[in-house]
Amino acid sequence: MKIKWHNDNKLHMQVKENNGVTYLTYPSFEQFPDIVHCFSTRLGGVSQGIFSSMNLSFTRGDEENAVKDNYRRLSAAVGFSLEDIVTSDQTHTTNVQLVGAEDRGKGVTRPRTYKDVDGMITNVPGVVLCTFYADCVPLYFVDPVHKAVGLAHSGWRGTVGKIGKVTIEKMAEQFGSDPEEIFTAIGPSICQDCYEVSEDVILEFQKAFEEKYWEKLFYKKKNGKYQLNLWEANHIIFLEAGIKEDHISVPGICTCCNPEFLFSHRASHGRRGNLAAFLGILREK
Repeated sequence: MKIKWHNDNKLHMQVKENNGVTYLTYPSFEQFPDIVHCFSTRLGGVSQGIFSSMNLSFTRGDEENAVKDNYRRLSAAVGFSLEDIVTSDQTHTTNVQLVGAEDRGKGVTRPRTYKDVDGMITNVPGVVLCTFYADCVPLYFVDPVHKAVGLAHSGWRGTVGKIGKVTIEKMAEQFGSDPEEIFTAIGPSICQDCYEVSEDVILEFQKAFEEKYWEKLFYKKKNGKYQLNLWEANHIIFLEAGIKEDHISVPGICTCCNPEFLFSHRASHGRRGNLAAFLGILREK
């Protein structure tokens, strides 16, 4: 399968395969041996039809047993336990929740006890955070000094609300994290060339971002619609929140440009499964 990359002469993500399961990782995070992370692809699962094959959503109509098997396969391939996963309940908010050992398994092996959670943070070894995607932007946060991590789901509403900044502030509040010490990544999601939006969305971005950024963030087309750059918007949010430029990895890969490799809501017209981002701290051996 040919993958289309947006490289900018730098490969930020790498493709890995283990036991038939294909997933993506960030070289920048692999310098931290106590961190486990990945971003799933469509490849290596057991789901059928429009969910083929590594669908990680229980809520889109797929068979529950197939989805659980997909989680088992992916977690075994990457190197964490199914029972350690804690999933989000995404509703395009900027709510970021502190997750502890008592939350392990929620959303996969047992029900969630929370709702309206688009971001999660933890400093507990053995907890693996999980958030879901099919064009929206995954945001990863690793604080190697205070041994804490965070994940956030940032669609256009989350980006306007600057959930990336909210997550960084929450890590500072809970763990004492210094933004200059946090390593971040913007995950696989829809690129500017594929992301057409209407003027009402652009008006929200004009309120949220200074005018000096507008040229980088969007441009108007002859049909009156706009092409919006969510990657650049979250890059700006990270920099404004105090993240160092060399601590930001960008995806280099668009979900919509690669619909056979990654699920894309736009490319599939809504007939699809879900990808997921995973990030956790390994248990001490």
